[in-house]
Amino acid sequence: MPVVPSREWVEEIRASLPEPPAERRKRLKEAWGYADAEFRDVVNAGVLDSIEETVAAGATPQAARKWWMGEIVGRAKAADVDPAELGVSPAAIVELNGLVEGGKLNNKMAGQVLDGVVAGEGTPTEVMEARGLVLVSDDGPLLEAIDAALAAQPGVADKIRGGKVQAAGAIVGAVMKATRGQADAGRVKELILERLGVQA
Repeated sequence: MPVVPSREWVEEIRASLPEPPAERRKRLKEAWGYADAEFRDVVNAGVLDSIEETVAAGATPQAARKWWMGEIVGRAKAADVDPAELGVSPAAIVELNGLVEGGKLNNKMAGQVLDGVVAGEGTPTEVMEARGLVLVSDDGPLLEAIDAALAAQPGVADKIRGGKVQAAGAIVGAVMKATRGQADAGRVKELILERLGVQA
C-alpha cells in the first residue's frame, strides 16, 4: 500500500532538517553585511562557525571578523594548527573586545592578552590583571610623561607650536615608551596639544 504522509508530518520532518549550507551562508552574509571577498575569506579560513557563535554571544559582526580573521587565524597559521585548536572561545573574544571598547586595553595590549589566553593563562580579564596590562587613563601620569618628553625634545615642541601638529608623533612615541605602551595614544596627543596651546 502506498504511504501518504499527512501535511503536518511532512512539515514536522522538514522543520527538523538542518539548514542547507548554501542557504545558511547566504543568510549569514546578508545579516552580517560582509562583502563577497570578506565572506569567502571567512569560509576558507574555517572560522564561519566561530564568528557566528561570537556574534550570537554579543559581538558585532565587524568586531567578530576583526578578531578571528585578524588575530586568531594569523596565530593559527604561525603555529600550523586549525584556529579551533588554539582554544580561544567566542565568549573570550567577546570579553576581550569589551575590554578594548571599554578603554581598558589598546589593540597592542589586547594582542598580548590574547597571547596569554592562547597560552592557557586564563580569561582575558584574568590575563590582563596578571600581566598588569591596564591602560593608563589617569591624566596625571600621562602629563608627567608628556612634560618629561617635551623637556627632552624642545625642538619638537617648537615645531608643534609652529603649526606642525604631526610632529607630536615623536612626543607620543616617547610617552608610549615611558608608559610601556599602556597609554591611550589618542588621549596622549590631545594632552600634548592642550599643553602647548595648539588647536588640532
